[in-house]
Amino acid sequence: MAIAFTFPGQGSQAVGMGRELAEAFPEARAVFDEVDEALGEKLSTLMWEGLEDRLTLTANAQPALMAVSIAALRAMQARGLVLEDKVDYLAGHSLGEYSALCAAGVFSLADTARLLRIRGNAMQAAVPPGEGAMAAILGLDDAEVEAACQAAGNGVCQIANDNGGGQIVISGAKAAVEAAAALCTEKGAKRAIMLPVSAPFHSALMAPAAEAMRAALAEVAMQAPAIAVVANVTVTPLTDPDEIARRLVEQVTGRVRWRETVEFFAGNGVTGLYEIGAGKVLSGLARRIDRTLATASVGTPADIDAALAAL
Repeated sequence: MAIAFTFPGQGSQAVGMGRELAEAFPEARAVFDEVDEALGEKLSTLMWEGLEDRLTLTANAQPALMAVSIAALRAMQARGLVLEDKVDYLAGHSLGEYSALCAAGVFSLADTARLLRIRGNAMQAAVPPGEGAMAAILGLDDAEVEAACQAAGNGVCQIANDNGGGQIVISGAKAAVEAAAALCTEKGAKRAIMLPVSAPFHSALMAPAAEAMRAALAEVAMQAPAIAVVANVTVTPLTDPDEIARRLVEQVTGRVRWRETVEFFAGNGVTGLYEIGAGKVLSGLARRIDRTLATASVGTPADIDAALAAL
């Protein structure tokens, strides 16, 4: 029986996330303190007492979600979880891949926080407001959505996330995404929903952000992971730091292949999939992709007790 830990991405944030962990576990509190110090500001205060619209800003949401994931993980480890003994694979959705890499020891916590702040700012700055867009397409397969993107014209339009369960997200120039969404509706999509996002993430329009990450990653110390991390863009377990850095750069403009990631787990003996951090998005997606997988979300003290008992 193999186990996989997954780490959530943007969209799972909520004001108050992680506060219970910090109050219950000194190891979790230490994570939030270290992230605050690394960023030179009280991100934790924003997370627990701030306004939703400020927390949702990409440059805040990315390190904040990572902090909650690592806080939950450190609390589990302090209570006896030996990650290398119990967990076979790690993976994260978009920014969650950085959480997975931090969990695997590739990056220090402080460096992970700083990298995600750089990533968030660079992604936000890559495209002027209003010029990019994203849309969720429900009920079509990736080939049908890909064809709609190709036929849309009006600039860049591509699949950003293949989330599984009939949910595909497209990203690119606003006019192109709107046209592709309309084509998907004509093709029989159950719904085509324009998303309230601030930039066209995981599209070729993010090329300036990819270059920013290439430069940032070149300056950061990286270690070989203690546990294999399955990459978003290749759906293969990575163990070499140089390749990890390359794939993280590609990930900025490339597709998050989450459906295939969950299928990889199922095809490699994983029977239990734990989502470590805020929300339950990845657990829900996993159940729609493969109902044979046992899933659990681990983001509160009660969740941690249950997960440790099960592991």
